[in-house]
Amino acid sequence: MAGFIQKGAKNILQKNPHDVVFLSALRTPVTRAKKGGLKDAYDHEMLAAVLKATLTQNPNLDPAAVQDVQIGTVLAELGGHKAGRMAMNHVGYPSTTSFQTVNRACASGLAAITGVAHSIAVGSIDVGIGGGMESMTRNYDTRAIPRVLWPALKESPVKDARDCIMNMGITSENVAERYGVGRKEQDEFAARSQQKAAKAQKEGLFDKEIVPVTTRWRPNPEVPENEEEITVTKDDGIRPGTTVEKLSSMKPAFKPDGSSTAGNSSQVSDGAAAALMMRRSTAQALGLSGSIIGKWAGSQVVGCKPDEMGIGPAIAIPKLLEYTGVSKEEIGIWEINEAFASQAIYCIRELGIDESKVNPKGGAIALGHPLGCTGGRQLATLLPEMERQGQELGVISMCIGTGMGMASLIVRE
Repeated sequence: MAGFIQKGAKNILQKNPHDVVFLSALRTPVTRAKKGGLKDAYDHEMLAAVLKATLTQNPNLDPAAVQDVQIGTVLAELGGHKAGRMAMNHVGYPSTTSFQTVNRACASGLAAITGVAHSIAVGSIDVGIGGGMESMTRNYDTRAIPRVLWPALKESPVKDARDCIMNMGITSENVAERYGVGRKEQDEFAARSQQKAAKAQKEGLFDKEIVPVTTRWRPNPEVPENEEEITVTKDDGIRPGTTVEKLSSMKPAFKPDGSSTAGNSSQVSDGAAAALMMRRSTAQALGLSGSIIGKWAGSQVVGCKPDEMGIGPAIAIPKLLEYTGVSKEEIGIWEINEAFASQAIYCIRELGIDESKVNPKGGAIALGHPLGCTGGRQLATLLPEMERQGQELGVISMCIGTGMGMASLIVRE
């Protein structure tokens, strides 16, 4: 792949026929699992909404031109790919368009986008869609994995193997303890995330990236036949009145003497996202070059210790910058997933980057973290903000359960 990546910001900013470009990046609202507006929607219903909106936003694109769709999902409904392909065909993509789901835990959406980018870069396809979907309401069960896997692993002499099923909250506590991230600064960081998101929502800064979703709503889950239709238009995990004082009163969520709480950790959420991608020369041939909004300029994935998985971005981002030949000073906006305040603070500190450039519209503490969707959500959030601020280069990154980090370089058109 190195032969397809321009090195250095000056070269990366140039427009070349073989560039992998984005024509749209859309997402549903991200809503609170079990309580929010999308709690009664299936993951593939949310996916259908963004796939349909992709066609609506690109009316001059023949759906048959889309050769492959890759969607990240962690908690798969009907095995993931079945439901996803049904949704794709249902909203107007032909049977000639292939489909697959991708599972790299928290980076699944970004992995799917990267997979489509790689296919375009090497010439396997010309046009594709990458994104993610997740209904944590329907499919999230924190008890299931330890219950199923622990008997097979409890005798393993390899600590890293056992730690792959460690509760994510405990990995957050490990990062806080090992790297000196205190409760007060975690609560302060979380409050800033909420305040930034509330301000952005009030100013309509999310409107361009969000696709309304019309779905069912059951006020009382115990009475499923009592159902009404609603249209969800906004993220509902944002808490405008959040203060450090309120957060400091919350009890630790994962260990009695810990510092990670429900208030300074990412929210369990539902949502979907999709990005239309193609080779620049293809966009020109199809008369769509005027619709290009950005380009993918490279991705990197690294592994780290499972019991401190949150440090992943601090390892993946330097590798991405080295791979692309770009310095951290040249990055205008960083979208770093806030799995936990502890790990986000550590990564920002370790990387030596300006926090004011990180998640300017808030992160997963305020918006939520619908696992497989998150990478696509970050892209949909990043590109309009890069345009608004006039920034040319942005980075998307996240830590990944079981001990990894991923990062991608994005260029604004």
